[in-house]
Amino acid sequence: MIFVTLGTHELPFTRLLQEVERCKRTVIPDEEIIVQAGHTAYHSNDMHMHRFFQFEEMEVLYEQADLLITHAGTGSVISGLRKNKVVIAAPRLSKFGEHNDDHQLQLVDVFEAAGHILALREGDRLENVLEQAYQFQPTVFHSGREKMFGLLHEFINEA
Repeated sequence: MIFVTLGTHELPFTRLLQEVERCKRTVIPDEEIIVQAGHTAYHSNDMHMHRFFQFEEMEVLYEQADLLITHAGTGSVISGLRKNKVVIAAPRLSKFGEHNDDHQLQLVDVFEAAGHILALREGDRLENVLEQAYQFQPTVFHSGREKMFGLLHEFINEA
């Protein structure tokens, strides 16, 4: 099963769903695709469309997925990495009205350079990235959360 998640951002990300659906019809017709579309209004006869899931339902879908295709939101990407999933992340772009700015480009650059994810950038064809995904071994993700909390604790205690 491929799990596609667009997060909770209020702007639509139709471009990604069109690319996934195109591949569903042409190169991955036998794959089950479950979509958390959020605020993106999109109808498909080829994919199982849902606006939102409860947290527990999302956790189950992340666990069950063989592959995660997601917008390049920090929470969505890290959730997939914590579950040791192969993640394909597509940045929302401001020029298409998908986000207010292009910060997701930087997020994709950092995670891709570290070997954690595969990127689906503007102009890329999903089938080419899917080919890479079948052999991709992501670098294990280690959160810097504890280090950050330690630094904050030190800073607060020194103040």
